[in-house]
Amino acid sequence: MASITFVEHDGTSHVVGIEEGKTLMQLAMDNSVPGIDADCGGSCACGTCHIIVAPEWLSVAGSASSDEILMLDMTPEKVDSSRLSCQVTATEGMDGMVVSLPEFQM
Repeated sequence: MASITFVEHDGTSHVVGIEEGKTLMQLAMDNSVPGIDADCGGSCACGTCHIIVAPEWLSVAGSASSDEILMLDMTPEKVDSSRLSCQVTATEGMDGMVVSLPEFQM
């Protein structure tokens, strides 16, 4: 089964099976991955599902929309490879992807 690894700020890893069509936020929530708050339920309105995509996976994760960038601009831990997990749809092509979680969500 294809999987994505979520890495907490303290280094704890959570390997989650990919369900195509779900967002990375949904996968994290369905699998009780700590560190994804998802306060707005996935509508790109809160920034509490911030992830940091490993650089080699950026092209697979796709580009952030202007709305997503506006939300990410408000988080102090934003880096060039930051995304909101509610805006990244899982595909089988993400098998092996690693995403890190910031120390704090907004």
